[in-house]
Amino acid sequence: MNRHNYLVRFIKKINLTINKLLKENLNKLNPDNFIKISRSNKFLLSLAVLIVLFISYLSIPNIYNKKEISIKLNNQLQKKLNFDFNLSENFEYNFLPRPHFIYRNSTISVNQNEISKIKELKVFISLKNLFSYENFKVRNLIIEKSNFNLDNQTYDFFTKLLDGEFKDGKLIIRDSNIFYRNKDDEVLFINKISNMEYFYDNKNLQNKIISKNEIFNLPYSIEFYKKNIDKKFFSKLNLDFLKLKINNELDFSKEVKKGFIKFTSNKDQFTSTYDVNKNNLIFNLFDVLENSDFSYEGKVNFNPFYLNLKGTVKEIDILNLLKSKSLILQLFKTEILNNKNLNIDINVYGEKSKNFSDLFNINLNSKIEEGLIDIDNSRFSWNDNVDFFLENSLIYVKDGELILDGKIIINIKNSDKVYKFL
Repeated sequence: MNRHNYLVRFIKKINLTINKLLKENLNKLNPDNFIKISRSNKFLLSLAVLIVLFISYLSIPNIYNKKEISIKLNNQLQKKLNFDFNLSENFEYNFLPRPHFIYRNSTISVNQNEISKIKELKVFISLKNLFSYENFKVRNLIIEKSNFNLDNQTYDFFTKLLDGEFKDGKLIIRDSNIFYRNKDDEVLFINKISNMEYFYDNKNLQNKIISKNEIFNLPYSIEFYKKNIDKKFFSKLNLDFLKLKINNELDFSKEVKKGFIKFTSNKDQFTSTYDVNKNNLIFNLFDVLENSDFSYEGKVNFNPFYLNLKGTVKEIDILNLLKSKSLILQLFKTEILNNKNLNIDINVYGEKSKNFSDLFNINLNSKIEEGLIDIDNSRFSWNDNVDFFLENSLIYVKDGELILDGKIIINIKNSDKVYKFL
């Protein structure tokens, strides 16, 4: 350690000497004499020495005790992000493009429970004060190829990170996965992170997240920030493949959190209010018109996952539902609804059809359970003459095509009028 201290003191002295010479001679330089100076051997030699010394300065962290460096960095990360890293004593140090340490196979813990395994962790430090590891200051942090395992106790891990310190550095997460698990440790769904970035927004004076993700093979991007004074979260979700934007505002000042969502799809807009706690979500959905054309209410239980949705509409746009790019058909084709952990009941009643004036009393029922989708007990009427019922139905995707396999029961009330129409 004495040898290390001697080397550090030696480099410090040279550094002070160079700084003194620069201050004395830098102001004397001008475009005319700079060319002459640059051609001199003394200048070239001084430049070479300066480069060697600068590289030597950047290389100083290599001489320190690895265990002590890891302890120092781990303490800083804990203070900066409010959770524990388990950093190995074996790491690499590189000074290009900026001084940083590379840790492999590290872990993250919350309340002494391991929630993540990190294949590669890069810890970037400030260029200043490399003469002592006690003065190391963490700047940017990059997590790559990590798996996060979250449950109902740690589901808010990523939002809590917004309370971290990012004024002097960013946190970037790349090529990673989030596994959301139930109480039996079964995976409910996987969220893939392409690139997630935490940073300090100097304009609005607050921490912010911008993230590109994928869930059930569906890409989406999200912006997220938090106002601690107002105790509110704000997010903007973009589903470009559906041309849908979702703006969300959540008040977390009380145990039961209250939220407001605005949906924008092309020129259509509709809103939703909701209450959420650790166990469930209760919501209402309606359009923004004064005389609402539709309204829905529903409840979601998180563990086990179960969705119940009921709604009424004045008119059902049947043709829009059957368009190849409609939201419902796109969801069917992605096979997101075939997930065995999804249990969903949906009941929607429409007074009439927007496209077919003779159809009314349309009741669409759908049930999704253990990866099976059926629309049993769906019904509609043609004038007052015929009622149609669906039974033993099953919806699935085959060779990229959406298939409905089922039985339809036709109840003819007035055969004369039907015959006359035909």
